[in-house]
Parts: sequence; structure tokens; C-alpha cells
Amino acid sequence: MLRSGEVERATRELERGPELAILQSRDHGSLLQIAGLARKVLQYDVGNPLTASKMTRHQLAAAMYAPFRIVLYENEQGHAVFEYDKPSTLFGQFGDERVTMVALELDAAIVRALQCVADGSLT
Repeated sequence: MLRSGEVERATRELERGPELAILQSRDHGSLLQIAGLARKVLQYDVGNPLTASKMTRHQLAAAMYAPFRIVLYENEQGHAVFEYDKPSTLFGQFGDERVTMVALELDAAIVRALQCVADGSLT
């Protein structure tokens, strides 16, 4: 929609979309086969284009961290582990309160999403 100049329509669609979405994934466990290891580890690019635009409009360099990454892996005890850098830490380095405020919202969105996963209520 944006490529065809439908900015308002794209904005409406993004506003109706999910708070966070998996935009891309990488299977790092498969890569470990090169070293003869068998591990479960996935890396996800997670974000929301509308949220990213709320930061990059103020600090173009914020695009380096949008979308942010989450890694899900199985630890030695067989438990699932999520690892991620808090968006407020990543984006806070720019020293721009407008960007930091959006990043704090992302911190809370991640907690909500992980809580839904833990509760089994995420579909």
C-alpha cells in the first residue's frame, strides 16, 4: 500500500493489526549442525512497522534496532528460554525522550506477549 501511495489506508491497516508480530525468523539450531550439534534455537525479528515509524521519525538511527530480536532456545534442562534486549535499553541510547517513550511501550508489550504465551492464551 505504501509503495502505491496509499499512506492513509496503510496506516489504518497497521493500527488495526497486532501490537507485535514476528516479521522474520531464523533457525540457528540448523546452523549448529555445521559443528555437529543438535540444538533448538530460533531467532525472531519482532516488531510493528507503525511503532517503528514512531521512533525513526525522530531518530533515523533507531532503524538499526527496529525490529528488535528475540531468541527462543531450549536450555540444558530442556526448558524454553526467551532472551532479548529491552527496547528501552536499545533505543534509550539515543537520548531522545520521544523515542524512549515508545521503547518503554515496547518493553510492556513484550511482557504482555510473553505472559500470554506462559498462560497459553496466545493463539
